[in-house]
Amino acid sequence: MTLCFFYNYSYSGYKVQAELFGFDHWRMYIGSDEYQGPEPMTPQQLAERITKAESLVVLTGAGISTEAGLPDFRGPNGLYTTGHYNPERVFEINYFRSHPGMFFEFSLDLMNLLEKVQPTFTHRFLAELENRGLLDRIITQNIDTIHQMAGSRKIIEIHGSYWSGRCLHCGKTESQLDLNWWKAKMQTNLSDPVVRCEICGSVFKPDVVFFGENVHGMSEAQHFAVQCDLMLVLGSSLTVYPAAALPQLCRGFVAVVNKGPVELTPNHNRVIIQSKLDDFFKDVAEAMDLRVDG
Repeated sequence: MTLCFFYNYSYSGYKVQAELFGFDHWRMYIGSDEYQGPEPMTPQQLAERITKAESLVVLTGAGISTEAGLPDFRGPNGLYTTGHYNPERVFEINYFRSHPGMFFEFSLDLMNLLEKVQPTFTHRFLAELENRGLLDRIITQNIDTIHQMAGSRKIIEIHGSYWSGRCLHCGKTESQLDLNWWKAKMQTNLSDPVVRCEICGSVFKPDVVFFGENVHGMSEAQHFAVQCDLMLVLGSSLTVYPAAALPQLCRGFVAVVNKGPVELTPNHNRVIIQSKLDDFFKDVAEAMDLRVDG
């Protein structure tokens, strides 16, 4: 189960035609024959870049959540592939307006899973970087709130979240909500878990971005992508737009750490490191002499 949305954007550019070069359990895509890039980046080298960066921004995707124990939406045990939910309907805004029950059933299952999840080392590593003033912003495609569980606060949730909601009829809004609030509302009547507006009784929708809706905070995300001199992309294949365009805006150095294909062409300012996140960032933290609690 991923906690990022998969929009059906068509995109023709930035297809990586790559050859893998081994380097212990870290590997980097080297791109076309014409590109003779640097040696694979080590944790020690990335640690040095983090320490020296004037502005560090991190973009996170579904991979950081799957390492926390959440199955990918589209993975073998994901909520989409089990057949219980139709992915074209769960997050489709027009279907939600007429049949909201499927989304709220999905949300209840999601929240039950989240009760068993703990932030990964990488989540906590990012929170510690923020605590030390080394991280300007996390831009996440995920709606799972695990970054907040780890202690991060400087977060742009471009696919929205459950922190707030609004009535689709009267427009009443609520803020400072959390998963427990939604779960309590949905469990009031398990045969009909749809959350209703306390004023008019119509459907009360969390501020999660559905297909057909605009993403949140994109202008702010673009601002941080443009001004940073180091961007880390963690657990993303960079196939979901518009988030996947953010590394293209970065004028500084981009390091992608992901286990699997990535749609980004490497060059002297862009490296792709094939690794599990926790494996790699434990070594980065050690190189920085940075203690990560938890």
